[in-house]
Amino acid sequence: MAITDWPREERPREKLLQKGATALSDAELLAIFLRTGTRGKTAVDLARDLLNRFGSLRSLLEANLQEFCEGEGLGEAKFAQLQATTEMARRHLLERLQRDDVMENPNDTRRYLQSRLRDYPHEVFACLFLDNRHRVITFEELFQGTINGASVHPREVVKKALSHNAASVILAHNHPSGVAEPSEADRNITRQLIKALALVDIKVLDHLVVGDGVTVSLAERGLM
Repeated sequence: MAITDWPREERPREKLLQKGATALSDAELLAIFLRTGTRGKTAVDLARDLLNRFGSLRSLLEANLQEFCEGEGLGEAKFAQLQATTEMARRHLLERLQRDDVMENPNDTRRYLQSRLRDYPHEVFACLFLDNRHRVITFEELFQGTINGASVHPREVVKKALSHNAASVILAHNHPSGVAEPSEADRNITRQLIKALALVDIKVLDHLVVGDGVTVSLAERGLM
């Protein structure tokens, strides 16, 4: 039976318009993205098959081009569309941070940093550069390393902060292992950066460690 033959309140698109996106299952959301099914399968059937094949919605979203295109009903056009949608969501979060005081919206800050850093297979060190009202000036990924760590150079962080005329910064890096517990090396580099940036009157507000679905604040832990 085609989706158009379903009761109106059970059709994913109509259900979204009536109840909002949060009321839909992963399969229903994916079906709206797919738009059409394949021979003998509705878009919802196809979405369920894809979720079973990839294991989860997140795994599907994180698949590379080759892996993605191996899924039934998927191809380069769908991959490009999905990547564009994901990037729009990230930029929407960043615009909110640029408009508001990030210290008043810590959850938005964590969501943005998770969306940017969580899925890297290697360690990435980044900074949110803030103005004197704690609004984001820009976000930059500064250093990359192996799965065992990134080499962070305080002088380069200071240069970047000065170039953006930042009044303060929030440091962030990911743990590819998925475990967000701060290491001794994380605490050491935080102390070094606090000292280096203090010489030019720039304050480090926090250092966030991004894991798999969990982000740990060194400031909240009393480690700064």
